[in-house]
Order: sequence, then structure tokens, then C-alpha cells
Amino acid sequence: MESSVIGEVALITGAGQGIGRAIALRLAQDGMDVVIVDRQGDQAESVAAEVQSRSCRALALTVDVTVAAQRQQMLDTTLGTFGRLDVVVNNAAIQCAALPRDVTEEHWDALMNVNAKAVFFCCQLALQHMAEQRSGRIVNMASIAGKLASTIYHPIYNVSKAAVIAMTKTLALAYASDGIRINAVCPGVVDTPMQAVVDREFARVTGRPAAEIRAERVGRIPMGRIEQPEEVAAMVSFLVGPDAGYITGEAFNVSGGMLAG
Repeated sequence: MESSVIGEVALITGAGQGIGRAIALRLAQDGMDVVIVDRQGDQAESVAAEVQSRSCRALALTVDVTVAAQRQQMLDTTLGTFGRLDVVVNNAAIQCAALPRDVTEEHWDALMNVNAKAVFFCCQLALQHMAEQRSGRIVNMASIAGKLASTIYHPIYNVSKAAVIAMTKTLALAYASDGIRINAVCPGVVDTPMQAVVDREFARVTGRPAAEIRAERVGRIPMGRIEQPEEVAAMVSFLVGPDAGYITGEAFNVSGGMLAG
């Protein structure tokens, strides 16, 4: 059985705002020291300051997760500062709105590098350390878009999140005997700055008002309201905690029932 998370160390990528920020604050609330990783250093520092204001330890790192040397430095700095790494949450992601016929190789490479390739290699890096200590938990942020192609305007994003689900299951099987648990979380429509950007991009390619698009998205949610980042963070908190000690290789929907039908 796993014990309490108090005093453990969690590293969260894409933690400068939105879901990543909510996860960092929740895991700090749970008693963990947190490493705030983001490409935007000022945002990482801001979240770290929020965590520290609550009398918790935090480290802010400016990292482009698509760059191998920066990923290695991220791990080395975390271990050098805290001496351990117990949890990794791969949350960094980007979006691109386009019809399949309009997708370019540049679009594909940019999005897949962040949303899929970087997730895999962040896992690989963390797993080398976790396998040595024979313990650890990883949560990969997928999406219900990886299970159901909810719109034709996000073809690369849909593919990238399906890839995250597949790699989560594969890695979970590979490392279960090492005492490492790996799961994915699949949010729906979440009230974040990224979702606002997605709505504006969707408006651009469809010629419709962003407010109309947002209302239409929310209208498809059985629970009748948009999801809050803290609700995603609550699932992550559960999955990295001791009550989820027998759960690995799963992809959990947190979407207000969007895939219930």
C-alpha cells in the first residue's frame, strides 16, 4: 500500500496557467513540494509564488519540453533541489484549429512535438529515475478528443491526445512491476485561457462568433456547465494519492458526462 503524499515532490509541465496551475495548487494543498514547469517563465514564477504564499515549497523552471537538453536540465534541477521525484504530470499542450485539408507539416510537427513526443520523452526521463527507486506516479493529460473526434476542426489535436492515451497504457504495462503507476486524465471543455484561444481560433476558421461557439460547446455538456480546472486537478490528486494505489493504465473522463451517451 502507498502512504501519504506529504513531503513528496511533484513536477507539473505546462503549469503556468489553467489546468496546470490548478494541479500545482492542489498537489501543494495535499502536502507535496511542487516543480512548476512552463515555457513562459514569468507565469511559472507567478504560480510558484502562489504556492509559496500558502507555506508550501515550490520551484519554478522555464523549460521548452520539446528540447531534450532542457528536459534533462529540468530533471537534474529538480533532483538537485529536492533530492527526489515522486510524481510527474505531463500537462503541457498546444492547439491548432484547421480542417484536415488545410493542415500543413509545420502544423503537424509543432503540435505533435508538444502534445505527444514531449510527453513520451518526459515519461521516459522520469521513468529512468522512478525505476531505480521502484516507485512513482505519472499522470498524462489527454482529452476526450482522444477518444471521440468531437470536431473536424482539430484533427492534429485529436490524434495527439489519442497518442497520449495509447502511450499511457503501454508505459503502464511496461513499468507496473517496478511499482510505478501511470494513468491519463481526459477533460472535456474546461474554463481556461487555452480554451478561450481555441474558441477564437475556431471562430476564425468557421467565421462564427467566439461567444456562439462557446455557448454551443457548453450546450453539449450533459451537466449543463463548463468544467473548472480545479475539477481536473481533483482527479489528478486522487490518481497520485494512496487511495488509487491499485489503479494503472487507465484513462479517466472528467467531462460532465460528454461521453456518457
